[in-house]
Amino acid sequence: MTSTTKTVNIATAQKKSSSRFRPWLEEHGSKLLLFARQQTRSLADAEDVLQDALVKLARKVEERTFVGGQNAWLAFIYTQIRRESIDLGRKDDRRRRREENVVSDERALGRDVEMPLFEEGESQDETRRILIEGMKTLPKKFSEVISMKLWGERTFAEIGEALDISLNTAASRYRYGIEALRKQLATARLNGDL
Repeated sequence: MTSTTKTVNIATAQKKSSSRFRPWLEEHGSKLLLFARQQTRSLADAEDVLQDALVKLARKVEERTFVGGQNAWLAFIYTQIRRESIDLGRKDDRRRRREENVVSDERALGRDVEMPLFEEGESQDETRRILIEGMKTLPKKFSEVISMKLWGERTFAEIGEALDISLNTAASRYRYGIEALRKQLATARLNGDL
């Protein structure tokens, strides 16, 4: 079979497939969107979830891996919308928690780390010295991320790209490093060094 013949067969299959989907989608589309809206947090999310579910159905039908024929499409789509909605909700929750952790770390950082390093005064000298020593004792993977974030004023995405790590890895190394510095400051306060 030549490549032209393959292209014609694919195009013909897509036309047949879309001609089967159009009337079915016109009949069930509004009900599916309403169900998707009930499962998600916004209309935009509902539209995305419905589209993802329809694309999965279309792929299965096109690849001839869907079992059950057109009568089973509706049950498949409802199940898929529910799954996609759950996945989207979990993804959004994880993203929100990561962002909240970064914000809370930056707020705490402003009180515990950033100010003593940049402020002048006798009371800050000891804190500055402890933090500088603490940076030297941190594992390099933590100290380089902290340095790039604080002094390089880079985003986690930029840090990840520069160090060839993911954005999430950069953020977690930053959090772990900052937590280690906090513990060193707390120990110094308990020992009366501050």
